Amino acid sequence: MKPAKTRHIRHVPYSWADIPWGDYYRDALTRHLQPCLDRLYGFHLLKIGSLSAEIDTASCAISHQVNVGLQGDNLQVLADAGSLPFESKSVDACLLAHSLAWSSDPHRILREVDRVLIDDGWMIISGFNLFSVLGTGKLVPGLRQRVPWNSRMFTQTRLMDWLSLLNYEVVQRSRFQVLPWNRQGGKVISTHLPALGCLSIIVARKRTFPLTMNPAKKAAAQRRLAPAVGATSRMRRRHQDAD
Repeated sequence: MKPAKTRHIRHVPYSWADIPWGDYYRDALTRHLQPCLDRLYGFHLLKIGSLSAEIDTASCAISHQVNVGLQGDNLQVLADAGSLPFESKSVDACLLAHSLAWSSDPHRILREVDRVLIDDGWMIISGFNLFSVLGTGKLVPGLRQRVPWNSRMFTQTRLMDWLSLLNYEVVQRSRFQVLPWNRQGGKVISTHLPALGCLSIIVARKRTFPLTMNPAKKAAAQRRLAPAVGATSRMRRRHQDAD
């Protein structure tokens, strides 16, 4: 698996206003997260990162919502996303709005979020789509060092692989906002070509049972059970031979 850890990323935005067309992205994320947030329930919701803190989650049924981050406005807890100051299995849902995009170690953040989430808890991840109009900016040398092109644009497939290793079930994924410079994202083209959307959302749920059968464990279990199969018949035959 390709390593995800990298050197410290410079020019990290701590507000959507620091990103070109950032207000459009924030509003689009708020709209598309609405159906998911309406389904969440529990006691505690963590909004990790300053960008997550600016997402409107007032419609969510989880009333106790805590904004966590190192820098930015509207933060209640100052902490690194890779070292959350919360007990294990104490949080019902976590929102990571572009929290991985400017992270030097996204694996560490995912493991830490997994630690604090309860069983069957929810993890919501948003980011930029590499295969989009916005993503093509990474091919331009002059843009690659500027926000938002200096962010890490992970594909949904790669994120899903990471989540599967942590035993998460992806229940929803979508892409939208094909035209980043348009407030509505280009309604017509976004309807017909959503795969080219510059914004991506993955909603996953923490599971406590294996999502796939492990063939090696299944074969080992069959070998352990094999000697017991027909044991009664063999014992009966031994008694008959003795008689």
